[in-house]
Amino acid sequence: MARIADHFDPNATIVLYEGNCLTLLGTIPEETVQLVVTSPPYNIGKEYEEKSSLSAYYQSQKRVIEECYRVLKPEGSICWQVGNYVDNGEILPLDIFLYPIFQELNLQLRNRIIWHYGHGLHATKRFSGRYETILWFTKTDDYYFNVDPIRVPQKYPEKKYFKGEKRGELSCNPLGKNPTDVWDIPNVKADHIEKTIHPAQFPVELIERLVLSMTKEGDWVLDPFCGSGTTQIASMIHQRKAIGAEIEKKYVEIARSRIMAAEKGELRIRPMERPIYDPSAKTPSIHPKIVHTGKSNKTVPLSPIDLNRQFKNNSVIETSLRFAKSIR
Repeated sequence: MARIADHFDPNATIVLYEGNCLTLLGTIPEETVQLVVTSPPYNIGKEYEEKSSLSAYYQSQKRVIEECYRVLKPEGSICWQVGNYVDNGEILPLDIFLYPIFQELNLQLRNRIIWHYGHGLHATKRFSGRYETILWFTKTDDYYFNVDPIRVPQKYPEKKYFKGEKRGELSCNPLGKNPTDVWDIPNVKADHIEKTIHPAQFPVELIERLVLSMTKEGDWVLDPFCGSGTTQIASMIHQRKAIGAEIEKKYVEIARSRIMAAEKGELRIRPMERPIYDPSAKTPSIHPKIVHTGKSNKTVPLSPIDLNRQFKNNSVIETSLRFAKSIR
């Protein structure tokens, strides 16, 4: 079973700290963390935010980012997920606003990932916003990145070379293709199976992609604004260790409850491999295949080129997460 510590402990598996993230960060040794992934408060006056002047908000973010840089390993990554600050109808993209902080630290921007989530408020005096961004920075040029665990199905998985020395061989990677920097992942709204009372909850599959591609088993993942604990959950199900801070007590309790449910195999999540429903599609985007689930052979949606994965037979409405092995 994972050990949940309420302060940083190198022997713990999960750290869930109630309080200001700067206090927690101050207890973490330099170059400890492989991945920092978070969605900071947007300064728009939500229940869990304190709306301040933009200059004060900038300085508060700067202090946190500087501490994240200090605890980050040389081969590590920082993923800062942000949207827009809206004031009297005017939009300020927070990724552009905060970029100079990362630049001053000589962090290298590797991708500006577009998270297209599909559902949101309908605007009346501008186009309705349907995406946010993830700024992916690395501390050095010698960073860890492995796209294989998150590859997506090829459009033509059986396409082959038709001439030359490779004639008859597959012309694409049999494990799938790079998912690109535009990610179609539903956000957590009222009818989402992961929904809690947190108003800005990460979907687990969004964090899974970052954890699987930027860390190895046993690495530390840090979320300084961990909310309902999604980063800890995405980390622990893939045998990573996770550190999180949350200032609101009720969200700390929700995070703790979700982490414990995940350990028991009772947490409902949306599988990372599930395609988004497209009512205009003429054919399914992935194909059925028989796989062994551990109890019986069942037909589940599975890409024919995804040779190294086994999926459960999940209903369209909900799924239960089951650990393949305990976290030690």
